[in-house]
Amino acid sequence: MSNMIQAARQQVAQLTQAAYEKAAAAGVLPAGAEVKATIEIPKDTSHGDYASSFAMAGAKALHKAPRMIAQAIVDNLDLEGSYFQKVEIAGPGFLNFTLGPKWYGDVLSAVETQGSAYGNGDEGKGRKVMVEFVSANPTGPMHMGNARGGVLGDTLANVLSRDGWDTWKEFYVNDAGNQIHKFAVSINARYMQLILGEENFAFPEEGYHGEDIKELARAIYEMHGDSWKDLPEEERLDKMAQYGLSVNIPKMKTDLLRYGIEYDQWFFESELHSSGYVAETVGLLTEKGWTYEKDGALWLNTTQLLKEKFMREGKSQEQVDKLDLKDDVLRRANGFYTYFAADIAYHRNKLAVRGFDKVINIWGADHHGHVARLQAALDGLGLDGSNRLVVVLMQLVNLMQDGKPVRMSKRSGKAIALHDLLDEISVDAARYFFNSRTSTSPLDFDLDLAVRQDSENPVYYVQYAHARICSLIARLAEEENARVPESSAVDASVLTAPEELALVKALAQYPEELHLAARDYDPSRINRYLVALAGDFHRFYNACRIKGEEPAVLAARLKLADTVRAVLANGLGLLGVTAPEKM
Repeated sequence: MSNMIQAARQQVAQLTQAAYEKAAAAGVLPAGAEVKATIEIPKDTSHGDYASSFAMAGAKALHKAPRMIAQAIVDNLDLEGSYFQKVEIAGPGFLNFTLGPKWYGDVLSAVETQGSAYGNGDEGKGRKVMVEFVSANPTGPMHMGNARGGVLGDTLANVLSRDGWDTWKEFYVNDAGNQIHKFAVSINARYMQLILGEENFAFPEEGYHGEDIKELARAIYEMHGDSWKDLPEEERLDKMAQYGLSVNIPKMKTDLLRYGIEYDQWFFESELHSSGYVAETVGLLTEKGWTYEKDGALWLNTTQLLKEKFMREGKSQEQVDKLDLKDDVLRRANGFYTYFAADIAYHRNKLAVRGFDKVINIWGADHHGHVARLQAALDGLGLDGSNRLVVVLMQLVNLMQDGKPVRMSKRSGKAIALHDLLDEISVDAARYFFNSRTSTSPLDFDLDLAVRQDSENPVYYVQYAHARICSLIARLAEEENARVPESSAVDASVLTAPEELALVKALAQYPEELHLAARDYDPSRINRYLVALAGDFHRFYNACRIKGEEPAVLAARLKLADTVRAVLANGLGLLGVTAPEKM
């Protein structure tokens, strides 16, 4: 079992139950009682490593004082071959179990045997999950929010995969609808201005003003001269949009690859429209009685869908009546389907056609009002959207330098895009920092800190611990001819210093952290864990000499250091951050 913390917890329950049955057989305690005890891990290790409440929980059923029950359990406990070396009675009758060398040795052995699979869980049981993230409009460069969403989605997918889910990463390309029309109109205006002069062709107020739009227009002019000027407007705008997308989408792919992100699929919104799937989905909602016509448009009865959803979730009628619920347009009076209609169709495709058991979207916090509406629409299609669609909302990023917010690149004078940022700092620092806080917290990204090479910079601190261990192993091999032993050759009973025991416990915590990161959709737990593990290692290294120690101690400490190296590399790999051997 890779989760040695849970393995020890289970063993406390088994040992206690066996001792109770033995005491009952000897007539010391009444037989046949079912006792539901809690097993806690005390914060203070002077109270043992695990504390069982068996004696207090069993007092009523066994008709005896907790301390008497506790004594009977301790008298009948058999710790031979177990993970524990002693048990003490404390307070009103707590049974405090202290871990022994077998457990510490088995932790080292678990990391060695399982290798890169150490920490893996089976919560997902092979079920299919899609993580859809970034999905930035292809109308311009990717910004800081996309940079945060990128590493959050990528790392979350990695974490879920390690917890037993069959994981799929997807980018949804919004290459249809209003923003693409606006994109085309913006390129067209810049193109016409090149031909007619800026003062002779007005730029639309709502247009995209970026330098990248001017670059696209110039490229079209260089290739085609003014030959597009006389095309029918609809044809010209379509050509402008297609050209712009043909430039921007490969750029996005390149930026994301540089950032260490590869998708299983880039899914195009336009395909939902051209295949008739949006129309079919809206038709299904109509068949089920969830739509109505008003002012020439087709509306979704979102109000009723949400009322039913909230009532199912336990809200009272009074609470629901107080909500300001509104219906949504699915098809405008001009016959065009709305973005919401396409979004419902896309999620129906994920759940009904491709059969994902769960779909997770990483969205900016400004989309929070959209979450329940989309879930309710999927409920209306009979797809259980309230349970199968999970939306992880992500707060904003503030780039900081010299303690002040940075909005513009000094080099280009433009808003900082992902590719600008990666010119300034390493991919390792970017991926680590953007994943360093839980998604619900705003993130202050300190550019000065990200490039510092000292212990204040958390990614440097963790990578330095890994490199330090690699150089220690190389040095001992050279100077003392000492090689990292197999775990079977290590005598774990020589590991007695508090720093050694704390370090092994930290290693044992990794599978639990991985599982909780997957359960709570919070991969930043891995960052916090790695910083804590690096800290535990540095404390051990400063307190416990390795070089020149007697062979058994040297072997055990060297093995412990190498095991930390393996787990640091494992965690950094999950984050998509390198584990350097030299720094």
